[in-house]
Amino acid sequence: MLTEDIYKTISKPSIGELFKDKNSKFIGYAFPVENEEDVKTHIEEVKKEHHSARHWCYAYQLGTENISFRANDDGEPNNSAGMPIYGQIQSFEVTNVLVIVVRYYGGVKLGVGGLINAYKTGAQLALEASDIIEKTINKHFTLKFEYKNMSKVMRILKEHQIEITKQTLELDCLLEISVRKGNISKIFEIFDQFYGVEIDEL
Repeated sequence: MLTEDIYKTISKPSIGELFKDKNSKFIGYAFPVENEEDVKTHIEEVKKEHHSARHWCYAYQLGTENISFRANDDGEPNNSAGMPIYGQIQSFEVTNVLVIVVRYYGGVKLGVGGLINAYKTGAQLALEASDIIEKTINKHFTLKFEYKNMSKVMRILKEHQIEITKQTLELDCLLEISVRKGNISKIFEIFDQFYGVEIDEL
């Protein structure tokens, strides 16, 4: 399960071992995704690569606190493909992940039970082949302060291992920072006591 500010995802794309049932072949792919654009791109790539396949069924989940997901049967009987694939995403407890299972039809119908098992296995093999990593849930803030406070602010950020994602150094300094969810109240406390530094959530 998600702990307070950690989630699991995959670090890079992976391909599962080929699964066969009654001459039909199933190949599972897993991709890390950040948004629906990524999802679309990967589905198009896999369709291009396997243009002679019969079905390209998939499921994805995006988000850490506000979860969105979709399961697609791509012409297979209702809930016989997309949901079994999504079930594996849940079972591996990963998010920001797309799993596609490609089917080459072998001429023999598998029935709904056979399809559920085949798509579930295809997804499972793809996720077993992937590198599952833990990431922290981060929130983004801006810090605004005068140039003279630069070294103090930088020291605080370094002490607390806070990542700077963007900086604009003009008359005033503007930093965008990424803070792990569990550390937010502590960081706010520090900068609230620091006269001359404004902190705002992005």
